[in-house]
Order: sequence, then C-alpha cells, then structure tokens
Amino acid sequence: MNQALERLARDIDLTHPDNERLRLEFGHACVSRVKHLLEEHEVERCLQGLGAYLDGTIDRRSLDTLAAESARLANHHQGSKSIDGCGHAAVSATYAVANALQGKALEAASYAAYALVYAQGGSAAVADRESFEAEFKWQVQALDELARVRSRCAG
Repeated sequence: MNQALERLARDIDLTHPDNERLRLEFGHACVSRVKHLLEEHEVERCLQGLGAYLDGTIDRRSLDTLAAESARLANHHQGSKSIDGCGHAAVSATYAVANALQGKALEAASYAAYALVYAQGGSAAVADRESFEAEFKWQVQALDELARVRSRCAG
C-alpha cells in the first residue's frame, strides 16, 4: 500500500537475513505508534517483549514464544469492546503487533497505518488514500533513518 516504503525496502534489501534486526526495529517503531489502540493486556505484553528483545533483556527463544502468542491473539481477536465503533483500529493494531514480532516489517507498517487512520476517521477515512499520506511519509522517514543508523554502525 505504501509504495515509497516498498521501494525503500527493496533499495535497502530489507528482506535479507542480515536485516532481521532492522525489520524488528522498524516494526517496533510502527507499532509503538498504535499501542494506545490495543485493547488486550496480553498483546501489550507481547509488544513490551519485542522492546525487551531489542534492548537485549530477553533471548530469541522468548521472542519466538511471544511472536507465536501475538499471532494467536490476533487471529482470535473479537473486535473492539468499546462503543465508539473503532473495532477495526484495535484489530489492526493487534495484527500490527503480531507482524512486528514475526519480523514482517512491511506488514506491520501497513496494519499500523490502517489502525491509525481508522481510529482517526473511521471507514470513510480508510477509503480515502490521502488519509494515509502523513503516516506513510513518517514510515518512510523512520525506515530510512533506522537503515542509515544501522549502516553507520556496521561501517
């Protein structure tokens, strides 16, 4: 959906196995922007686990366990319990977390963007491509900056 992000991801070879940490960092950055939309404490705990992994305070096995748990939670999400009709935002934010924990950065970004736009303007906003522009721009800038930092650290 975010063509500029997809181009950047190709340019930096985001899917390369050596870029797993970059995928996790970018997914975490995107999901952090929608954590206020999460409605289940267990999903928040999974997101916190991703941050802990990136900080080096939990191991890979723990991350893998959290990734499996977040996928289970996303696939069984019952929709929003709130009366404001933003169920799609909560579900999308949950899927964003699950994808981020699995290292599926572009999918996490897409779900996060959808969650933000839906939460701000409902189904009418989601149908309007312009509603996504600010978030899409942020995502490109965030991935570009993370990639540049990684490149400087590696070089």
